[in-house]
Order: sequence, then C-alpha cells, then structure tokens
Amino acid sequence: MAEKRWNVGDQLMAIFIWTAKNKQGVSQSGELEASNREIATAILRRKALLDVKVKKKPIEIILFPEKVDDKDISVFFRQLSTMINAGLPLVQCFELAERGAEKKAMIKLLNDVRMNLEGGNPLGETMRKFPDEFDRLTCALVEAGEQGGILDTILLRLCVYKEKALSLKAKIKSAMVYPVAILVVSFIVTSILMIFVIPIFSEMFADFGAELPMPTQIAMSISDVFVEFWYLIVAVPIALVAGVKALYNTPNGRYQLDKLLLSLPILGDVLRKASVARFCRTFSTLTAAGVPILEALDTVAETAGNVVIEKVILSSKDSISQGQTLTAPLEESKIFPLMVTQMISIGEQTGSLEDMLGKIADFYEEEVDTAVNNMQQLMEPVIMAFLGVVIGGLVISMYLPIFQMASIV
Repeated sequence: MAEKRWNVGDQLMAIFIWTAKNKQGVSQSGELEASNREIATAILRRKALLDVKVKKKPIEIILFPEKVDDKDISVFFRQLSTMINAGLPLVQCFELAERGAEKKAMIKLLNDVRMNLEGGNPLGETMRKFPDEFDRLTCALVEAGEQGGILDTILLRLCVYKEKALSLKAKIKSAMVYPVAILVVSFIVTSILMIFVIPIFSEMFADFGAELPMPTQIAMSISDVFVEFWYLIVAVPIALVAGVKALYNTPNGRYQLDKLLLSLPILGDVLRKASVARFCRTFSTLTAAGVPILEALDTVAETAGNVVIEKVILSSKDSISQGQTLTAPLEESKIFPLMVTQMISIGEQTGSLEDMLGKIADFYEEEVDTAVNNMQQLMEPVIMAFLGVVIGGLVISMYLPIFQMASIV
C-alpha cells in the first residue's frame, strides 16, 4: 500500500511519482517522498533535472506484496555483468535494467540503488543499505570486484554461486518436506477416521450383544479419546510447532536443534554433506574474488545455515589468526569428513585452495543429489508400510466383527 507517513515535526508526507530528463536528455523516473507536489518538484530541480513532471502516487491495496528473490537477483547480475562488459556506465546499466524489469518490487529496488549511485556512492556500499535483497556475501564480492576492476567477472561468479546455492537449497527442501508432508497427511486421515468414521461403527456394534474382538476394542477406545479430546488433537501439533520455532529463536535452542538435525540417521548425513558443499562453494567464491581469508571466513560463517557449522568455521578463523592452519579445527569438529580436511590442507600447502574448494563443492553437491534420491527411494516403502499398518489396521479392526457375524450365520 502506498502509504502516507508522518516525519519528524508531525508533517504529513506522501509518495510522488516523477519523470524528468538529465542534462544529456536521458529520461529518468522514480518515486520521491515529500510533503506536497511543489516541494517534490523543487527537490528534483535542485538535482539539475529538466522537464520535471510530478504526480501523487495513488493509494493501492496489496494483499500479497511482491518480493525480490535470489532468482531475480541472479538474473539481474547476469544482465549487469553483460552490460558492464560492453562498456556501459553503471548508472545507465541500472536505468536499462529498471526499464526491462517486470516485478514492481524489482523496479523499486533498482530505482533506489540507482539514486544512491547518482549520489556518488559505490555499488557495494549502496547494496549494504538493502540487506533483505543483497546478503553479506554479495556485498563483499561486489566491493572486491570494484576494488580490483573486475566487477563484471565477479558478477558472473555470483550468478554461478547463487544458481548452485538455489539448486542445493531445493534439494534439501525436497529431502525435508517429502516425509513431513506424508506424515501430516497420514495424521489428518487417521484423525478423520477416529473422530467421524469409527464412532458410526461403534453405534452399530453396540447392538450386537457379543464380545468384540480385541483389535476392535482397542480402535474404539482410541477413537473415544480422539472424540473426547479433539481440541487437544488439533492444538498439540500446532503448539509443538510453535514451541520448536520459539526454541529455535534462542541461541542455545538453535544450537541444540541444529546439532540434533546433524545427528539424525539419514537426514543428518544429507544435511552434513549440504553444509560441506555450501562452506566450500562460498569460501571458494570469496577467495577467488580476492577477499582476505579472515574476512571471507566471517562471511562463510554467517551464510553457513547451521549454528554448529558456524562455530566450527569461526574457530578456524581464530586458528588462522593465531598463525595455525585452517584444517585443524575442521578435523577436531568431526563434522567435516577426513577427505575434505585433507584436500583443504593440500590446497593450503600448494597455494591452490580456491581450486581445491571448488572441486570439493562440486563433489559434495553431487553427493547431496544422490543422497536425497536414495533417501526418497528408501522412505517410500517405509512410509507405505506405515500407512498400510495404520490405515489398514483400523479398517480391518472395524470389519472383524462383521466377519465374525458372517461366519456364524
């Protein structure tokens, strides 16, 4: 919603849409916050803009606001790299990208960045003002590219990194969502049977006068609990999810939950391999861009996605700052496989750490893909057997008395 806001001094502010031309005759447009149309026009004219046109932005209600995601940023970086390589000025690159963008959120972001660039701010410094769209890794790489005069090359590396990171994230999400979705569906189906279906059979069996089979009695007793305490059946899973989220928001709780996830039998192995791949890919991208190793490790730790891994990386940073090797803390953690620490050690000794980290990342990204496929193939029969036992057991227990009556007749 294009809102009106109160600024310091309790003066009502509004958003204005403007179009103008610079001294070279290039058309520009954007949004500006001011108390009235005359002040907005004066602000723009002070910037030496010509043919200024200003109108108040209409109020619009947006129920589901658009967001700029990593895919949008990756596509933009690829375009920006091509334009910079072609020799276009940075501000003009943003103007062209802004005209070609389709998402309103992306257009606004590009406009805001361009306005900062026109004010003389470097691109990397400007990006740090938008942490929701540009993470610390992106800002560090862009700053390194600006300093080294290889911004177009760095942007391409960022594209490759983000594309691989998105692919890895999708695989992990697939590994975690699939079993959870099956369990949730099975719980809902079981609850419906217990609350609505089995009570109908119970009323029918009440007139039999004969003793019911033990499985039927057990199913009916469980159904009575579901019917009587249905509100708990609904509230407990919701409260459990909310409690886990609240626990995860605390430092110690997040550490313990992340540690638990890494120690799980099958899923933990997938998450560990994904963490190793992410660590190596991020570290390799930063070192290739010429980011100092201590600063790179800070960024790698922040983007680790797991507090346990983050603490291990920070301990490696402390080890290097004390003149020791990177691999010692990684070996002591028992999280990074021996092959990984040995290859990193070889990379340190031979001065080819960047290449070695890239090879490790490639290997473990393939390992994650294989592990996710294997896990899904393994879980499918287990889940089907579980559903067969639960749902099938309920159905059979309800039909046993009917089978008994048929045999007697």
